[in-house]
Amino acid sequence: MTHQQMLSFAIVAGMMALFVWGRFRYDLVAVLSLLVAVLVGVVPADKAFEGFSDDIVIIVASALLVSAAVAKSGILEAGLNRVGPYLRTTQIQIVVLVGVVTVLSAFVKNIGALAMMIPVAFQIARRTNTPPSSFLMPMAFGSLLGGIVTLVGTSPNIIVSRVREELLGEPFGMFDFTPVGLGIALAGVVFLAFGYRLLPQGRKGAASLDAALDIKDYITEARVIPESDVIGQTVADLHRLANGEVKVAAIIRNETRSSSPLPDATIRENDVLMLEGESDALESAVARAGLKLSREHHQPETDEATDEIGVIEAIVGPNSALTGLSAERIGLYERFGVNLIAVSRSGERFKERLRTINLRAGDVIVLQGNLKRLPDTLRDLGCLPLAEREIRLGSARRSLVPAAILAGTMVLVAFNILPVAIAFFGAGVLLVLFGSLTLREAYETIEWPIIVMLGALIPVSESIRTTGGTDLIAGWLSSAANMLPPTGALVLIMVAAMAVTPFLNNAATVLVMAPIAASFASQLGFRPDAFLMAVAIGAACDFLTPIGHQCNTLVMGPGGYRFGDYWRLGLPLSIIVVVVGVPLIMLVWPLR
Repeated sequence: MTHQQMLSFAIVAGMMALFVWGRFRYDLVAVLSLLVAVLVGVVPADKAFEGFSDDIVIIVASALLVSAAVAKSGILEAGLNRVGPYLRTTQIQIVVLVGVVTVLSAFVKNIGALAMMIPVAFQIARRTNTPPSSFLMPMAFGSLLGGIVTLVGTSPNIIVSRVREELLGEPFGMFDFTPVGLGIALAGVVFLAFGYRLLPQGRKGAASLDAALDIKDYITEARVIPESDVIGQTVADLHRLANGEVKVAAIIRNETRSSSPLPDATIRENDVLMLEGESDALESAVARAGLKLSREHHQPETDEATDEIGVIEAIVGPNSALTGLSAERIGLYERFGVNLIAVSRSGERFKERLRTINLRAGDVIVLQGNLKRLPDTLRDLGCLPLAEREIRLGSARRSLVPAAILAGTMVLVAFNILPVAIAFFGAGVLLVLFGSLTLREAYETIEWPIIVMLGALIPVSESIRTTGGTDLIAGWLSSAANMLPPTGALVLIMVAAMAVTPFLNNAATVLVMAPIAASFASQLGFRPDAFLMAVAIGAACDFLTPIGHQCNTLVMGPGGYRFGDYWRLGLPLSIIVVVVGVPLIMLVWPLR
């Protein structure tokens, strides 16, 4: 072993030790490793930052934007709500939720697919009295299974594709992963449909800030416009559309009020509906019924192109200028440039129009306005902002644009019209251009720690190859594999990737393991494709701990899971992945 190889291995070993220790965040560990690698000379100074210009970084960031835009559009939530009443048993609910997450994860980043489905899972759990813990871990595992079906589903596939391009001059295509990944995903979903019973029963998730700020009695106004879907339908129909989570407190027609309308009351064009419920339920009902918030025709002003319109939740303070006055009397929009979207007062139901409600100290209000000006506006009004949480009422919109852009992107990539990085980068730009995401949301959506980690680790992992370290490790593995059949060698690589991922992070695992696997295959006289596939699948399928993949971490708190819960469901699923995956790899990607 040369001096340079020893230094390179020492840096990677130290990096892994820091990952396992967990004292420092993974992006800081990655940049520290890069800095040390440059200082000791295993990474040339002029190549230190090449990782940040790598296509991997662009694809991962752009895929996160696409995922966020699809989630914000609400298309999935609307579709699942239609079939919600038919999901009567826990097993059927799990099959549908896991199946949808798995399919989505094949086309958008798996962490994004899971994030957009968790609120739907909680809705179904609340409606059917099912513990969310029965859903969330199977959904997390489903997202990992779906990620291995296409190139862009998960970071390991993207990184392995890059390694193949360096070795053979051609990367893996968008659907080269599909024959193997789809077979594994189907087997995994079938197992999860029954295996969820292995999870401990009665786990309760940690209370979130949203739960602590459980404001259920907001009242808002929405007008029935000509395009509304509920024209000619009844109040009961609207209640069903909102899954019983929103109540029509009154119908105002020709300035005549109908308090507590009967369920068979017909909704007509130009009616103003006084809707009562929790903010997200109100937003969903307004969007799905095709209604328009009655104050949205007052468009708040923006000073610059970077200004954005949004909403904020606040409490009317004891010395507020709003106390004892209504939005109409104080001229809330005319004087302050904000719209009153909703009001909540503990223990009281309002009988008057939203604009005529005399506000009191302690009322919770939702205001819509220029986000740059809102803090100053709240101070001028004497209102106190609530702790930050996402409020969609008056800010979110449903649109088919994100789905259309995603479909177009997949077509461009599938037919090799554009490279993956260019296609997804273009999709991200279009989503912002068409308003599916604001610039602020786009920057907040990108997981910068992951991007920094990838950019920093690419040169570090390259150092193992450039110093000859990969060939050295491959030689050791070859000696171990001499007594094994070809199938055993493939199993060895896949299991090794699975074993390293919980401690190293899946992207880092592939950056280190893929070159080793390729060299290992070469020394055994095999083509590298099958071994690269084995690394990608092994690194992507971390079901044993909550720390190896973000999807597993994401559900730990909401599901109330403990560290040891993961192996109960994850160990048999890992065995299934190996048993199903290795024969499929050898069938699709022959060793010779």
